[in-house]
Amino acid sequence: MAKRILVVEDNPDNMKLVTWILEDEGYDITSAFTGEDCIDLANQQEFDLVLMDISLPGMDGKEATKQLRNTERYKNIPIIALTAHAIKGEDEEIMQSGVDELITKPLDEELLVARLADILN
Repeated sequence: MAKRILVVEDNPDNMKLVTWILEDEGYDITSAFTGEDCIDLANQQEFDLVLMDISLPGMDGKEATKQLRNTERYKNIPIIALTAHAIKGEDEEIMQSGVDELITKPLDEELLVARLADILN
């Protein structure tokens, strides 16, 4: 059975890119465009991993990660931050929100695929 990944990304072009990359690798992808949608979907379904954009309209990715971590279901599920905001200081704040690691944009497709394979297999 394919691993299920929740991709949280508000930019439609980035969402398409990540979805294409991951579907080509055989993952089952569900999309959320806001932090609020992420929480709703996570409450309805189980995912093996969450890819979390940090800059989102409304609830940002840090707050969405904190809320996921406060649930029994997502306490230990891998959450990877995807962000263009990996400047010194902010990357520490992002990590403190509860993500397992941070991958910067623009995305390195090979790095993303390799990290997910390591984490999910």
